[in-house]
Amino acid sequence: MLDQRLLRDNPELIVSQLGRRGMTLDLTGLQLVAQQARSLEEQRSSLQAEGNRIGKEVGSLIKGGAAPNGPEVQGLRDQGNRIKQQVAVLEEEEKGLDARLREQLLGLPNLPANEVPDGRSEADNVEVKRWGSPRQAAAGETLEEHWQIAERLGLLETERSVRIAQSRFVTLLGQGARLERALINFMLDLHGGKGYREVLPPILVNSASLTGSGQLPKFAEESFRCADDDLWLTPTAEVPVTSLHRGEVIPADQLPLKYVAYTPCFRREAGSYGRDTRGLIRLHQFNKVELYWFVHPDHSAEAHRQITADAEAVLEALELPYRTIELCSGDLGFSAARTYDLEVWLPGAGAYREISSCSTCGDFQARRSAIRLKEGKGTQLVHTLNGSGLAVGRTMAALLENGQQSDGTVRLPAALVPYFGAECLTAT
Repeated sequence: MLDQRLLRDNPELIVSQLGRRGMTLDLTGLQLVAQQARSLEEQRSSLQAEGNRIGKEVGSLIKGGAAPNGPEVQGLRDQGNRIKQQVAVLEEEEKGLDARLREQLLGLPNLPANEVPDGRSEADNVEVKRWGSPRQAAAGETLEEHWQIAERLGLLETERSVRIAQSRFVTLLGQGARLERALINFMLDLHGGKGYREVLPPILVNSASLTGSGQLPKFAEESFRCADDDLWLTPTAEVPVTSLHRGEVIPADQLPLKYVAYTPCFRREAGSYGRDTRGLIRLHQFNKVELYWFVHPDHSAEAHRQITADAEAVLEALELPYRTIELCSGDLGFSAARTYDLEVWLPGAGAYREISSCSTCGDFQARRSAIRLKEGKGTQLVHTLNGSGLAVGRTMAALLENGQQSDGTVRLPAALVPYFGAECLTAT
């Protein structure tokens, strides 16, 4: 959530920066509300100070021998009571204005960092790194897409999954289920060895958790809700891990806090129908290993580089060619100030596809979630970062396409063999 002080004192900056996202805003009315709220706060504080002064004066008079029910003391008490009534009225007005401000601010995305390249869509994103040699079909060779390989090897079932749930769900079978489990454990162990603390959070989250991380109110239609409870199926482990410290003050010497969390994730994928309808790329339910940092603001940029490198390390260990893309201002996610996407090469499809998104959110989520750090006698908002490390289904898709062999088997990378228990996937 954006800072009310910025809205009150420098709305032009908000308009300018969100204009880089392609938004056109008129914040005149909202700025007036913020200024009114600040004026009421100042009036209330002044009256409360006067009330405290009167209370001390009453105490001094009584201590000096004045009659508790005497006219002088009673006059001061009456004055104090009138101030209390005025304060109560101002507090109610403040609550109303604050609610209006919060409702409007919750709908505004984060400001792009100054370093983010300007652009309107993914076509304007900037490639910053490429690793590995993308596999191309040799002469006379036909490379299959991952869903073709998976169906041929009996790794997944789609038609029966529609019977169980609906379209865009899959059931993994045999080697497919074992490979998914192997990938999850491999990723958790790899990140755990880099100092991440493993978390297995609830996958049902309340509205406050979704609001704190930035999914509500903007993206309610993208999530699955439990009708009889204030609970939602989490769209990403970013949501519960953000709220792991919601409302807390973290001592500065405990930072950074680095978490790795595995969860199933659930998304409606509204507006994406007709795209990636086969296989593992775009599902309503999928598994993901998520990286999440709480850091001191001074170390935010360094942390962003590191969390991206940690996600890249998974692809490199699995011998999967990829490229790193910096998102332009018009393609940033709602809560992100700056983002690097990792795109893995899928030789069967002949294209790079997103497999991780590593973002720094500045104090945007911390303000929504009231997460502060204590340093010396003061406090300030922490900075938060998140990154997929990785989306498991898409990793499996990349392994199938990059590891396919002419005899119909799929070779697995050496790093995964101890987790899977074999060097190849074979027809069963």
